[in-house]
Amino acid sequence: MKLEMRDRPGQLVAALKPISAVGGNIIAVIHQREATTAAEALDVQIVLELPEGRLERLLELLREQGVNVVRIGEERLLYECTLIVIGHLMHTDLSDTVNQIDKTGSAEVTELSMVMPAIDSPSSARITIRSTTRAEMKRAIRILRAVAEQKKLLIIEPLEDA
Repeated sequence: MKLEMRDRPGQLVAALKPISAVGGNIIAVIHQREATTAAEALDVQIVLELPEGRLERLLELLREQGVNVVRIGEERLLYECTLIVIGHLMHTDLSDTVNQIDKTGSAEVTELSMVMPAIDSPSSARITIRSTTRAEMKRAIRILRAVAEQKKLLIIEPLEDA
């Protein structure tokens, strides 16, 4: 959430109190003290968790405090699964493998860590996929399995469901 408020003492606290009042949990606050408009306003970005159905009340309380909500963003990739892929990843076009999942629009590779012991040896990668729903996670894993079969890669999947 990006907020804009007057550059006055106590304004940041006035913006944070409503979050607590509606049962929200503040994860991070990025506060820039430089004036951004002629009215000497501050930009504040807040990362927060909010219980379902409380956003409208929070927006009302912020407006009552004179805080302008400039932007609201919602985390859309809620499900996460980490897998290990082993094989000649670079020689079989790792970017293509990642793109096969990313192009779905509902699942993305969000982390990738790779170890390459030697040019002619198989490499291994730890791949984290995030998706919008459980069904889309299963679809992304099916895509990864198909790509792995085609490229002769080994996938080590978690024992628990995605």
